[in-house]
Amino acid sequence: MAQPEIFLAHISEDRERMQTVKEHLQGTAALAEVFAQPFGGGEQAKLAGKLHDIGKYSREFQHRLEGGPKVDHSTAGGKEAFQLRQIEAAFAVMGHHGGLPDYGGKNDTGDTSTLYGRQQKKVPDYSAWKQEIALSPARRPSHIPPDNLSEAFYIRMLYSCLVDADYLDTEAFMEGALSRGGYEPIASLLDKLDQYIAPWWNPQNELNRKRCDILRSCLNAGENFPNGLYTLTVPTGGGKTVSSLAFALRHAATHGKKRVIYVIPYTSIIDQTAEVFENILEAENVLEHHSGVDYTMPEEEVDPALYCKALATENWDAPVIVTTAVQFFESLYSNLPSRCRKLHNIADSVIIFDEAQTLPVSYLYPCVSAIGQLVQYYGVTAVLCTATQPALQSLFAELAPGLTMREICPDTDALYQFFRRTTLRQAGALTEEELAEQLNTSPQTLCVVNRRATAQKLYALLPEEGSYCLTTLLCPADRKRLLEEIRERLKSGLPCRVVSTSLIEAGVDVDFPTAWREEAGLDSIIQTAGRCNREGKASAEQSIVTIFRLEGQQVPAMIRPNVDSARHVLQTFADPAQPEAIESYFSFYRTLKGSAALDQKGILDAFQKGYEGRIFPFAAVADMFHLIDSPTTTVYIPTGEGKSLVESLRAGFISRSLFRLLGQYAVNVYPDHLKRLLDAGAVQTT
Repeated sequence: MAQPEIFLAHISEDRERMQTVKEHLQGTAALAEVFAQPFGGGEQAKLAGKLHDIGKYSREFQHRLEGGPKVDHSTAGGKEAFQLRQIEAAFAVMGHHGGLPDYGGKNDTGDTSTLYGRQQKKVPDYSAWKQEIALSPARRPSHIPPDNLSEAFYIRMLYSCLVDADYLDTEAFMEGALSRGGYEPIASLLDKLDQYIAPWWNPQNELNRKRCDILRSCLNAGENFPNGLYTLTVPTGGGKTVSSLAFALRHAATHGKKRVIYVIPYTSIIDQTAEVFENILEAENVLEHHSGVDYTMPEEEVDPALYCKALATENWDAPVIVTTAVQFFESLYSNLPSRCRKLHNIADSVIIFDEAQTLPVSYLYPCVSAIGQLVQYYGVTAVLCTATQPALQSLFAELAPGLTMREICPDTDALYQFFRRTTLRQAGALTEEELAEQLNTSPQTLCVVNRRATAQKLYALLPEEGSYCLTTLLCPADRKRLLEEIRERLKSGLPCRVVSTSLIEAGVDVDFPTAWREEAGLDSIIQTAGRCNREGKASAEQSIVTIFRLEGQQVPAMIRPNVDSARHVLQTFADPAQPEAIESYFSFYRTLKGSAALDQKGILDAFQKGYEGRIFPFAAVADMFHLIDSPTTTVYIPTGEGKSLVESLRAGFISRSLFRLLGQYAVNVYPDHLKRLLDAGAVQTT
């Protein structure tokens, strides 16, 4: 009797071990089913896992394993799922290598890359799969609505489960074992936090007593509040970072959540937050994931902890993730396996959106919609954490009407009055010379302006000793170095005058006795105020934050609505920093912008109504959704350690690791600036 043919999925690099297609499909299906259980998609994830590589049952693919030509092996499983009317699984299977396709339309043929087109594509005979693989009925989760927006979000989550399961099963075979996990459980991390804050519970002054009240409110809410959507409105100086972590860990431990995800708007402040968390929870339990961090190692080095973190960036399986809004939201609207792989691990977690007022206005609808989906259908508890709440209740009511928003810390008005550190005043119009003259009268002061050119001009008018200019034309490594110098001079009482663009506003830990702010949005003005009298060493009446406008300069078009809205509030409220004024500012601002400006690219409409004749336009939307979308060119500065990195780049040693390290020595310049640099011979192209 002839031996049954053996169909292989993978062969190890040493050609010593083999994994059959059946083994791979069963292993992937089992993992995918577990990954999708938190949101009820286990049955469809298991189906997708069993079907995703049935194209490897073709003789052509078996020949490929021996060095033959490439073979399309993902379309076959998608075709089978499509015929079973399992459209969600069909999307996941067809996209598990190249990315989620658009659905397409009836005019698409087998030559097109859409789902509808590919299900007509002719592929090598793979019928042998039926002899080894049995399929079970698969139901779509009944609690997720069938509207196109919710369906698209669910497809991405299902896709994530399949992609991660596929990679992990393959990795386990290739490596001989799965070297993942090993983190401490959430309960242990909560114990570490409790030990860290234990000395705080006997406060010696009124400020620390109030901080303890906030911390206690967060711990109590974490234990007693159900899954849901919350705000945490804590003024500067109230200990927001540790208190929000306390809520998240207590809530995760109480409700069995898998992880805590901390979403921060800018890479410029992510380091200090991650450092705080690592000091509390130990570094191996905290994963930073953003463009400025690198966990790769030279081949000859072995560092298990670093290797573990490198793997964790792929699928976010660590218990505490610190990431950027760009990484978080662009992944949620991506169609690529590398970016979507981690999405299923967002389910059943606690997410803290730090500085929530910075959610980008032109993508506000898609961002709010995504948060609403996660909270309503994927077991997420979300917290909008800031000193200046962006008044998103009306948007959530529109996009996620089943959700109610609840404040974690009661009596925000009383908290504001207690932590009020500054007094805002208006100076009207000033020339640059008059402003510089005013700055020179204070030995230590901060001035934040809207343009880099303005910052450079003002800096030139200040005394050389103790004066600094901070703009985005400084690479991250130099900004960090200068901020360390600035903090030391402030602490030592030495002259320290800083002119900066808005990069210093979001959470940078500096403390000036006075500050100046060029007209901007009210949230930006209050963020500047947060760098003044931060430690409360002087009275609010002595700590003046002066708002000014520059004579002869037009407000930049990009922030004109922000400035108009701030002027409205400054004219209406005696204290424009109080919570009621902030709510009025955001409401007035969004009225000025109009609802169309809250989804400038039409992301939600693309899913709800279709895009250019296509429904479920995953690929098209992924191309459109970019939170930072500026026509800049990256220039690397050969300073300090950056010099050797730039030399490596010139020598042709190009790698992802190199570019991540170079990120600390990079600046982004606009086309006109780049042209001037090229004309002057100040930059070289590679």
